[in-house]
Amino acid sequence: MSDLTLYLDLMSPPCRSVYILAKAKNIPFNNHDVLLFKGEHLTEEFGKVNPFRKVPALKDGDFTLAESTAILLYLANKYKTPDHWYPADVQKRARVDEYLAWQHTNTRPHGSKLFWVKVMTPFLLGHDAEPETLEPVVTEFNNTLTTIEQNFLGGKPFIAGDEISIADLVAIVEIMQPVAGGIDAFENRPKLADWKKRVEDAVGAELFKEAHEKILRVKEMQNMPIPPELKERLRATLQRFTR
Repeated sequence: MSDLTLYLDLMSPPCRSVYILAKAKNIPFNNHDVLLFKGEHLTEEFGKVNPFRKVPALKDGDFTLAESTAILLYLANKYKTPDHWYPADVQKRARVDEYLAWQHTNTRPHGSKLFWVKVMTPFLLGHDAEPETLEPVVTEFNNTLTTIEQNFLGGKPFIAGDEISIADLVAIVEIMQPVAGGIDAFENRPKLADWKKRVEDAVGAELFKEAHEKILRVKEMQNMPIPPELKERLRATLQRFTR
């Protein structure tokens, strides 16, 4: 049995990036489900693993680690994944680091905001988001996609060059979140659509499908009961996105 445990909920984009890397590179790990919609991340038990009470989290023997990008780099470094995931070449590695730094204030919040407004509004409030609320969020997300196409991909197959890296994983899982809510992020974007196909091929189409299966069925979860106190926390989060 592996000493490595990953605490994941594949509804979460950062969890999917960690899961895909670990599975794609055959890293042995125990998969510990932490169901966000049941509030399992808020328990005292999980707080001992990650005091921030967020997923993903990692426990390797007595060592614990939070934050998805830190976990990805830990896995790449400890398990000696092929160089292209986090290149030794200084300039290629810098390209990965550049995207990882940029996405924290761009792809991550813009994709999440669109998912919350488009999917969580009817889930939590019982009605669709108003057009004047949704449209600027869609525009913001589309501007992010354009930047990825033009600045990060340019004429390259992947963000760091000719081979897939951690940057591509982090990018695709965030883009797939609004896709699950009915936003076609790849429509009229052939460069982005071709890149998505290359990412799928690089990690394996079955693994890519497996990692996204849960989020792509999110609308089936609309009638799932949520603990009242958690529902209030979720509503408060939604209000922060929409005010």
